Order: sequence, then C-alpha cells, then structure tokens
Amino acid sequence: MKWKAKRLIEFAAEQRLDAVLLNGFHYFESLEESHLLQIKDLADQHDLKIYIGAGAVCKNAAKFSDQWGDAQTLLATAIRVATTVDSPVVNVRIGSIDDRFLPGGIQPRIDEAVRVLKASSKLAKDAGIKFGFENHAADLRSKELLELVEAVGTDVCGVMLDPGNGLWAMEDPMIHLQSLAPHVVCNSLRDYTVWESDEGATFQWTAVGDGLMDVPTYVQTLAKSKPGMPIFVESISNSARPIPFLTDEHWKGYPDLKAADIKDFLKLCRRGHAIEVDEPASGVNKKEFDQQHQRAEFLKSIDYLRENCNCGLKSNDI
Repeated sequence: MKWKAKRLIEFAAEQRLDAVLLNGFHYFESLEESHLLQIKDLADQHDLKIYIGAGAVCKNAAKFSDQWGDAQTLLATAIRVATTVDSPVVNVRIGSIDDRFLPGGIQPRIDEAVRVLKASSKLAKDAGIKFGFENHAADLRSKELLELVEAVGTDVCGVMLDPGNGLWAMEDPMIHLQSLAPHVVCNSLRDYTVWESDEGATFQWTAVGDGLMDVPTYVQTLAKSKPGMPIFVESISNSARPIPFLTDEHWKGYPDLKAADIKDFLKLCRRGHAIEVDEPASGVNKKEFDQQHQRAEFLKSIDYLRENCNCGLKSNDI
C-alpha cells in the first residue's frame, strides 16, 4: 500500500490488531526523536505494540545499502529507534538468494553478519533489545541461520522467522520451524503451495489457510515457544516463483547440500498443485488491482487466524 507508520498503525487499530511490524526505516517519515515519539504515542493510544527492523547488515551482500551509514552506524540507529518506540527487537538480515551465488557462496556473508552483530552486541544488551535475524528471500537455510545465531550469542540474537522464505530455500516450513522455534523472537507468517515443474518446482505464497501449511500447529508451536509474541502476517501472494533445482546452475548456490536435505521439500512438491495468478480485468489499473488483492488476502489471513488458531488478544467483535 506504500503506507507510512502512522497509516499502518491506524489500519491496525481499525482491524483491532495487537501489534505492527515496521520492518525497515522507510516506514518512518523521520528518525528524529520527536517524530518517533509521535508514532509511539499513536500506537499507545490504540494499545498497539511496535516491532521494528533495520534491514541488511552485510556490506559484502549483493544489495547492501549505505543509505543509513555503514552497518555499525545502522545498528546503532536501529537500537535508538527501537528504544524510543519500545520495540523489543531489531530485525536484521543478509539479503536474498542472490547472495548464495556470489564468490565464496553464502559463508562470507554469514561471517560478516556475525562480526557486525557481535560488535554491536553490548549496545543491544544495554538497551535490553535482541536482534532478530531473518531468513530473507531464500538467503539462509535453517541450519545456517541457527549456526549464525549461536555464533553471535543466543543471549542477544534470535530468529526472525519467515516460513515462506524457508520454502523458497527448499525446506518444509513445518520442519524448518522445529529447529528454529526455541530461538524465534519475531516472525512474519504466510501460507504457501508448491508443485513440480520441468525445471524443479514452482511456488506461490497464499493467504493464511489457503495453502499446504498446518497453520494451527505452526501457531501453537510459536505460542508455546514464545508466549505473547505477536503473529505478524506478511501477505505476498498472487506471484509464482521458480525453484529450478533440476538445473546445474541452481546447485552452485548450495554446494554442500545433499539430496537427503531436501526430501521433506520434495514431499511438499508432490502434495501441491499449480494455482493461477489472478490478473486485473481489462481497463483496471494494475497497481490498484494488486493493492486491493493484497489487502483482501491480508484480511482473509487475519480472519482465519482468529477463527481457527485463537489468535489475537482483543475481542473479535467490531
């Protein structure tokens, strides 16, 4: 929707939600203390908790931006922002699947992330804030993410868990969850389907409840591991993406992966079936169509989570 923090908070209040995730500085019109306090006050008025993210922290990643300074400066700013708006976490990440195909593969990016976060760990601890490291756009598999978190230190770093991105990295998100759940400090939930294709597989993310995920079990696992943690919905549906694991090129990004490591993912591929991408009718503006489509998917997801998973602290009666 291209909304800033104020409108997102107002929308969340209209839907009687409990929290908002502002997963990047671009949601704020300013990082000045006065503006951040206004955003915090608005959230307080609606009894909403704010969680924030800072984005990529690896200077050797494919798409690292120095818009906010180097990674150390970025993290210092993020910790200040989190403290002001009372976010318990600062979400961070490497980048995307493209980083797996850079010279040296993903490991130099992991090493850089560990270095940067360890250098900022005292500042985070003093502020009472944890880093939430995200598996973003298929850059990390669960084993790699867990090793990264443990290398930084579980006292200051946890997981920002995204099941949709776990699928993209050729994992069954339900299995993915089992190893990472004890370390989750933030999350973004969406459902998914995946099916076999000539080059391997194709997937789409879906509204929660429309895909292959056992959503009640997923939510219950998170609730048991981290009582009171919000379930954030990130709808990115109506877009088919390939996972060409039957091509030699794809495996260059996974030089140490074995066939046994993707068997659960392959089982998912056999369970799924192709779904079509909805297109706007003739004469309908594509941008407006996409916005309304995603809004409907988001609200559908919220309804499913309330009705089937007992999610939400506030009354469903509007």
